[in-house]
Amino acid sequence: MSGAFLAGVIAGYGVAIPVGAIGALLIGLTARTSLRVGAAAALGVATADGAYALAAVLGGAAIARLIEPVAGPMRWAAVVVLVTLAVKTVFDARKQRRDKEVTARSAYFGLLGLTILNPATIVYFGALVLGMRADVVPDLVHGLVFVFGALLASASWQLLLACGGSLVGRVLTGQRGRMITAVVSSVVIVALAVRLVTG
Repeated sequence: MSGAFLAGVIAGYGVAIPVGAIGALLIGLTARTSLRVGAAAALGVATADGAYALAAVLGGAAIARLIEPVAGPMRWAAVVVLVTLAVKTVFDARKQRRDKEVTARSAYFGLLGLTILNPATIVYFGALVLGMRADVVPDLVHGLVFVFGALLASASWQLLLACGGSLVGRVLTGQRGRMITAVVSSVVIVALAVRLVTG
C-alpha cells in the first residue's frame, strides 16, 4: 500500500509542480482576492487532478484514447477561457475593483472546470498507471491509494501557490500594486495559453 501511495504522491507532484497557466491564474487570483478564495481555487485544481488520476486507474488507456480525438478542441477552449480571464483581469484592475464578487465556491468550480479542459493530465496519469509494475497498483484498492496520494500532493502544491499569491497580495495592496499584479498575471497567462496550442 505504501508503494502505491508514494507513487501517487510522486505522480501528483509531477503533474502539479510545473507552473503553467493554471498556476499563474491561481497566484494572481489569490493576490487580488483572499487566501480563502485562492485556497478554494487550489482545491478545485487538485480535485481535477484527482479525478483524472482516478479515471486513469479505472480506465487508463481506454479513456486516454477516448479523449485524444477531442484534445485539440479542449485545448483551444482552454486557451479562449484563459485569454478571456487575462483580459478581464486587466479591465477589472483598471476599474480599481478588488474582485470582491469572486466567491470561494465560484473559484473552486471555475478552476475545476478550467483544469478539466487540460486533456494532457489524463494522458499523463494513464501513461504512469500503465507503466507501473503490477506490484505497485495490482488492484483497485491500491489504485485508490495511488489516487489519494496524487490528490494530496496536488492539493498541497496548489495551496502553496495560493499562499504565495496571498503574500504577493499583502505586499501589493495599493491600487498601483493591484494593477501591476493584474497586468503581470495576465501577460503570463496569455503567454502560457499560447504555449498550449503552439508547443
